[in-house]
Amino acid sequence: MPLWKIHHPAGAYSDADKQEFAEAITGIYTQIPIPAFYVVTIFEEVDGNNIYVGGRSHERFVRIQVDQMARTLPGSVIREWWVHTLDEKIKPFVGDRGYDWEFTCSELPADLWSLQGIVPPPFSSMAEKRWVTENKALAYGQSEMLPASFVAAAENGEVLLAPGIRGG
Repeated sequence: MPLWKIHHPAGAYSDADKQEFAEAITGIYTQIPIPAFYVVTIFEEVDGNNIYVGGRSHERFVRIQVDQMARTLPGSVIREWWVHTLDEKIKPFVGDRGYDWEFTCSELPADLWSLQGIVPPPFSSMAEKRWVTENKALAYGQSEMLPASFVAAAENGEVLLAPGIRGG
């Protein structure tokens, strides 16, 4: 689940702007793909006299907090790419509208997360693939915890022993 909390000046975004911004954020993740319903966006209006940057009131500032649990980003090169990717998606809704902004991403343990009382399936598993297609949390069994690539290989009469290693 990515949870985006967007703290913004009162009146910065219309309902249509919020919809468009939330859809842009969701699109970042559905391209991976992860289920669209994993993505939660919360807009929190803050009166201008309640936003301070460097100890001074800043009425044109947007602060975004991103909590990510569905995936973790391995290594500094991918992390830097991710920050630039998010900045590109955020910019039309902040910088291009004359707002200063910053964001942070926190990666939280995925094993401390559930949806509708169900622990999400493993990354790239058959169950996750079904969750992407159905766009909702669904019960799944042990066999659906297998990677989709493993199941596809098995259906072709191959045994996938490990990534890149085939047997049988």
